[in-house]
Amino acid sequence: MTTVGFWIYLMSDCLIFATLFATFGVLAGATAGGPGGRELFSLPFVLTETMLLLLSSFTFGAGMLGAAAGRRRVLLGWLAVTFLLGLGFIVMEVHEFVELIHDGAGPSRSAFLSAYFGLVGTHGLHVLSGLIWLGVMMHQVLRFGLDGIVRRRLACLSLFWHFLDLIWICVFTFVYLREFTP
Repeated sequence: MTTVGFWIYLMSDCLIFATLFATFGVLAGATAGGPGGRELFSLPFVLTETMLLLLSSFTFGAGMLGAAAGRRRVLLGWLAVTFLLGLGFIVMEVHEFVELIHDGAGPSRSAFLSAYFGLVGTHGLHVLSGLIWLGVMMHQVLRFGLDGIVRRRLACLSLFWHFLDLIWICVFTFVYLREFTP
């Protein structure tokens, strides 16, 4: 029943992100005479961010294979790598936000930037929540081992983490790549 409930939660998150994507889509051209994405975004920087998050999905999957084999140390090692990759993603996102705000391109500058900060910031908060959950799960694996409850919680976290990657692929495509395609 826990897994079904978690799927329902993920579907509600889909609705939140669908609304944010729709808002961004409507407001993407509303720059109020200010800079647009092409002037603001560094595609190589965001591609590096994307690779960190996609690689973290792979390392999480490797950890889950370790869990399935009952190899606690393997699981913990891969979860630690996943945590570091996710943390790197968050650090890069915060750096990008700080740079934009410093350059006068904060969320109050235009509807485009407001929608951008809303969408990308909401995803970042989800990743931060995932990092906290990852830390809690690493503690639970150390304390309780790989009992049924811990495995079920890891499975839910796995769904959440991979969901965040899927959402980021949409963000990368819809927000960043569209700015650099003719």
